[in-house]
Amino acid sequence: MATVARQHAQRRRIAGRNPLTAPLVLFAAATLTAAAYVAYVLWPRWPDGPASLNAPSIPVIVAGVTFNIEPAAIRMAVQRRPGTQERVDLAYLWPSLTPPDPANRPTVGAPVDPNERLFITIASGDDTLPLMERVQTIYPRYLVAEPAAGPDGLTLRGFRDDTPYRGEELVFEGAAPEHFLARCSKKGVVNSGECLLERRIGKADITFRFPRDWLADWKTVAAGIDKLTKRLHPN
Repeated sequence: MATVARQHAQRRRIAGRNPLTAPLVLFAAATLTAAAYVAYVLWPRWPDGPASLNAPSIPVIVAGVTFNIEPAAIRMAVQRRPGTQERVDLAYLWPSLTPPDPANRPTVGAPVDPNERLFITIASGDDTLPLMERVQTIYPRYLVAEPAAGPDGLTLRGFRDDTPYRGEELVFEGAAPEHFLARCSKKGVVNSGECLLERRIGKADITFRFPRDWLADWKTVAAGIDKLTKRLHPN
């Protein structure tokens, strides 16, 4: 009797199954497979090799932030490729903000004129505090007591000679230091000085390097840096 009861129960379970279950499962599996194939085909993939110098721009990701960069502006050939990189080094002609002509390569007899180029480095900022935090928490202990007036609304605040920043000074817009603030080396016997100005986007630091002499027209420099920053990172 127990055997007969088990056989009747098994027949009821089989009879109770939905005859459409198997076809639906097969259809769902086929749909998922097709969707995965389409996603694989359509998903954007970047070439492994270096980008052409005449390409308008390529997406370069640094510290999780995407930048649109003209390959001709990238100084290192190994960095001239799309995708994720630890850092990227750039150069733009000044004041046109256009990439240098690849055909005009510097030589020993005709080196690059630093007054004609704005150099840029984009790298991760994980290991450093944002610039304004450094200005508020670190730099004050190294600065001289009294600031000095600079050209056309700029303020100069030098570092003491007994500090790691000897020979440098902060140069900032008095009314809005968060807009224009650079750390500049002073002019010496064999050099004319240079300035470093930083901008942070997400976790990426953009460092602009330019000659100290450009401070005489710093408003044009600030406007050019703003324009180039928006071009590199439109969002």
